[in-house]
Amino acid sequence: MSELEHQPGAGMPDAWQRIWMPERMAYIKGEGKADCPFCDIPTMGDEAGLIVARGEAVYVVLNLYPYNSGHLMVVPFRHVADYTELSRAETGELAECTKQAMSVLREVSNAQGFNIGMNQGSVAGAGIAPHLHQHVVPRWGGDTNFMPVVARTKVLPQLLGETRALLAAAWPAP
Repeated sequence: MSELEHQPGAGMPDAWQRIWMPERMAYIKGEGKADCPFCDIPTMGDEAGLIVARGEAVYVVLNLYPYNSGHLMVVPFRHVADYTELSRAETGELAECTKQAMSVLREVSNAQGFNIGMNQGSVAGAGIAPHLHQHVVPRWGGDTNFMPVVARTKVLPQLLGETRALLAAAWPAP
């Protein structure tokens, strides 16, 4: 037994595996949430911001906490909360970038399907409700295995920086 197991107050051993991710504490505490992350990301370089492509009205970025490898978000540059607030041009470019994201993900990772959508408002599950963003999540047959069910763990086979580089290289120039 380890010293921790003998430490008073350490509790009883259980069957849960723990993956220590101390960088998540800043997210949990809301650090940096005074500013909108979707407004801040475009001010960063593409690699630092995990930006795959930039358009005139929207940009495409990897999700920092992805459901699957290649989980992208299409985000308007303009700070708007509701889909109905988008202009026709923004709506059109958001749709075209979503289609392009699907094409690039199929080419780069052989995605077999997609979950596409946006959560409008915090009550609908939006983590960052004040700034609209559309998720494009690639899916493969068998991509949901026992790990999320048994171990409450997602296995992602590639680092975000590597995924961003592959997708950005495959994205057609404007």
